[in-house]
Amino acid sequence: MHDFEYGIIGNGRSCALVSRQGSIDWCCLADFDSPSVFAALLDDAKGGRFALRPAEDDFSTEQRYLPHTNVLVTRFLTASGAFEVTDFMPCHRAASGDYKCPPDVMRLIRPVEGQPRIRVQFDPRLGYAEHATRVLRHAKYLKAETVEGAHESVYLYSNLDLGSVQSGEPCQLDREAYLVLAYDQKIGQMDLERVVLALERTKLYWMNWCARAPRNRAYGDPIERSALVLKLLSYQPTGAILAAATTSLPEKIGEERNWDYRFCWIRDASMTIRAMARLGHWRVARRFFEFLLDVVPYKNDRIQIMYGLRGQKELTERTLDWLDGYAGSRPVRIGNAAWSQQQNDIYGVLLDAIHAGFQLFHDDTPDLEALWTVTRGIVRHIEAHWREPDNGIWEIRGERRHFTSSKVMCWVGLERAVRIATSLGMHEYRETWTHVAEQIRADVFAHGFDAKLGVFTQSYGSPHLDAANLLFHRLGFLQSDDPRWTATVRATQRALVRDGLMYRYRNDDDFGSPDSAFLLCSFWLIQALFNIGDVATARQMFEDILGCGNHLGLLSEDLDFTTRRQLGNFPQAYSHLALIDTALLLGPE
Repeated sequence: MHDFEYGIIGNGRSCALVSRQGSIDWCCLADFDSPSVFAALLDDAKGGRFALRPAEDDFSTEQRYLPHTNVLVTRFLTASGAFEVTDFMPCHRAASGDYKCPPDVMRLIRPVEGQPRIRVQFDPRLGYAEHATRVLRHAKYLKAETVEGAHESVYLYSNLDLGSVQSGEPCQLDREAYLVLAYDQKIGQMDLERVVLALERTKLYWMNWCARAPRNRAYGDPIERSALVLKLLSYQPTGAILAAATTSLPEKIGEERNWDYRFCWIRDASMTIRAMARLGHWRVARRFFEFLLDVVPYKNDRIQIMYGLRGQKELTERTLDWLDGYAGSRPVRIGNAAWSQQQNDIYGVLLDAIHAGFQLFHDDTPDLEALWTVTRGIVRHIEAHWREPDNGIWEIRGERRHFTSSKVMCWVGLERAVRIATSLGMHEYRETWTHVAEQIRADVFAHGFDAKLGVFTQSYGSPHLDAANLLFHRLGFLQSDDPRWTATVRATQRALVRDGLMYRYRNDDDFGSPDSAFLLCSFWLIQALFNIGDVATARQMFEDILGCGNHLGLLSEDLDFTTRRQLGNFPQAYSHLALIDTALLLGPE
């Protein structure tokens, strides 16, 4: 049971989720993090949608992406005929080299056979549907606008009869038709030729982008689709990459583990930079690296775990109490209070990312002195805070603890800082930083390793296991043949795997007991098993997870253990990034 039977379209400015039945149930304009125009995903009755379907009730659909693109095609089959809807958000490179990505959703409708009749449901509910939206008919377009509160408006252009579109009356489809939803009022004539040109430019853009990556012989299709998702979620103005396209899709139906993921977490930075560069997408990797350097404070300011798409620091969380939530899962949240948490692992994450970017872009880094200043500033944070408890990688909102993975990431930060210092010839820093790294390492072995159990535990003095500890080998903290590492992998596998999928941890947190599989952790286990030599189990587990994607190969954050229903925000960048990383480890290039 996949449940999230949606395709995603987008252009690096914003995106939309299109259901298998041709309904846009989630779209924010003008940007990813703007208030929603359609949010039926979060409230079927009040959220609003933009649906296109046959006039008759009995129909079936087929949905696919055009090869090597983020252009989505939905074919409708009825007794009276068939037609296709091609959905996309336009993007292309101009002759000047500038990237053009207007906040538009374009829907091209083509009759295929027979005499199909179609019905449009244009029901925008602007501003997260907090207040009423009215739709006014003009000579060349429909304009939707809020009637109170903050002013929001969008425009709908079409060569269909605008009266029928507004009322939802059936239209005979006897020629190609288009619907263009635009955040900005269009200048010049909007017609079919203009839409077709935008489609051809958009197809060419995505195909050219995909052509830069070498084809992986074993897992070419899932790698390419995952890379396309990551590119789509890369915010063009700054290079930031969203964690996901949505907010408040629950980790478990009916519960309150619902978060806004339309922000940029820097925890996955080094993996993103390395994976996209390895695929040949150097510009995506470099722009994300530059975004990190732009948002990370130079000297003594506080370092955050996440930032807004334009580098915003305050991401105040609030609830939208008027929305019922996905499948009744309340509350619906916008903003994310985790921005203010203390997570000491972030220092190591940043220095690992800076080291990755330094390795890849060393010859083209314009200001090495600034990069060096950032490096020394982060090291000062580690020296000042590594002994303190924190909220940990999973952003637990209760009492702070000494999480083992946070300590290891502090070690990683110093180890990477030593490498950067060596590369820059700043040798006088190596001895001091190496000494502190050895202190942290000794502290982890003394307090994070349970000698009686023979494994690394979630936090100091705790008997619980944590999937985050599966990263210790790939981070360089332990060798693959270290018996403490092998024992931790096997014990984690026994304790946290259920029906072939992984928990993050099983002990209670501030919201109760976790009850869904976290896809990222399943990929981490696959990598760990591969690295200790259990290749057969790793490959089988990977193939099983590939089968958990929806009909288009898209992955969410979580899965229900029993039904494999997708849960959590969707599509999830980290899940697709981990898929790429794991596929490149398992499959020949």
